[in-house]
Amino acid sequence: MHYRETTVWQKAMEAARELYQLTPMLPKEETYGMRSQITRAMVSVPANIAEGWTRESNKEKAQFLAIAQGSLAEAETLLTLCEQVGWFPTQKTLSLRKLLDEVSRMLTTLRRKFRSP
Repeated sequence: MHYRETTVWQKAMEAARELYQLTPMLPKEETYGMRSQITRAMVSVPANIAEGWTRESNKEKAQFLAIAQGSLAEAETLLTLCEQVGWFPTQKTLSLRKLLDEVSRMLTTLRRKFRSP
């Protein structure tokens, strides 16, 4: 199976697209601060899923999925900060938060699968 056919990669890509729809709400002075940081973290999720999927060993696959999960946690933290300082209204982030939760659960399951002997 190609990584593009996996639900986890597809949902991670959807989350990245949703975030890009929110970033115009950030202040212009955050172009090289928050905007750069949150988009890099979010894009890292599907990118690391893809890279891990192409690795041959299960250990390597699990490592890249762990990196993806770490990036997801970073993006979720930055999203929370954006909400708390009033840049993103919470009603605009509900769909994205749901996707992040789904992707996180899927990554946890996959990591367990690839760690198993």
